[in-house]
Amino acid sequence: MTAVDEFNKATEGDLKSIEQICLATWEPLYRFIYFKVQNREEAEDITQETYVKTLTYLREHKAPQENLLGYMKTVGLNVLRDRWRQKKRRGITVNLEEINPAETAGDDHQNVITQRLQLENALVKLSADQRAVLDLRIIKGHSVAETAKLVGKTEAAVRTSQYRALQALSQLLDGND
Repeated sequence: MTAVDEFNKATEGDLKSIEQICLATWEPLYRFIYFKVQNREEAEDITQETYVKTLTYLREHKAPQENLLGYMKTVGLNVLRDRWRQKKRRGITVNLEEINPAETAGDDHQNVITQRLQLENALVKLSADQRAVLDLRIIKGHSVAETAKLVGKTEAAVRTSQYRALQALSQLLDGND
């Protein structure tokens, strides 16, 4: 049976044909949606809703038979956009009576101070060269070329030094947790 015959039977409600179409398109469709949402459960829900909407539409209208997967990806993207719009409209519910502003502000301030101290302690453990490169590149925002001129190194050496400094900093900070 050709894909067009399978497609035509599916639009008539033939369960075997619908199953064949699902088997042929499920994995690429799911991967496409998962790439967009990065959440397994949500990707499964959107994929399922995409099949329902596509099959419902196919029963009533003509759809492109030669690129069904592309059509389904478009339907999936529309389902995803609808969900994003609904979440945006709903927003986050907050019970204002349960919030103590002084406590919340104090927690944030304490976390910032703790993180800053951890970062300062980790930076002290880096070499002077690594600290200089991080300071120029990340804190002051200089380009690789500008940093290379300022520290008297090649651009490749600056990139390597920055990479190694960030790796060392990451390991030091992970050790502090």
